[in-house]
Amino acid sequence: MYVAFDQLPATARVWIYQASRPLTSTETIGTLPALARFAEEWTSHGRNLLASAEVLHQHFLVLGLDEAVAGASGCSIDASVRFVAQLEQHLGLELLEKSRLAFLQHGQVQLLDRRMLKDAVASGAITPETLYFDNTLATKGALNQHWPCPAGTTWLARYFGPVVQTPALT
Repeated sequence: MYVAFDQLPATARVWIYQASRPLTSTETIGTLPALARFAEEWTSHGRNLLASAEVLHQHFLVLGLDEAVAGASGCSIDASVRFVAQLEQHLGLELLEKSRLAFLQHGQVQLLDRRMLKDAVASGAITPETLYFDNTLATKGALNQHWPCPAGTTWLARYFGPVVQTPALT
């Protein structure tokens, strides 16, 4: 059963798929009916799921599911991945590829090949304060509060070296 994305509770499970390029306004608007239809028809072991889907920042497809109503099964998750793969083909972009990292710089989503991360950190292009879209977040609450967040507060912190503690001033 479809519900508006903003009506999902903070505990709703989310899956974030990052596009290899920004979606145009036309593509986003054209995709919305398919997203709503998928959420409406998404089931787990014959039970309707309370679900939604949204395109955020022109780069991210986010599927949300209120597991308090009914949880996702392996088969229902497989169905969502098949749906995302169909969207990839329809839109001519990648959503399932995980080799790119996304950062928010100067108000724009910037993609960086994961293999280039060390060089970007060394050159100062990516700093601990650079906003990072951590697509491993699992709940809508985390998405709302920590997406994007400073790279230095995520799993990327290890790329910035040891944190130097400054003694407290008294």
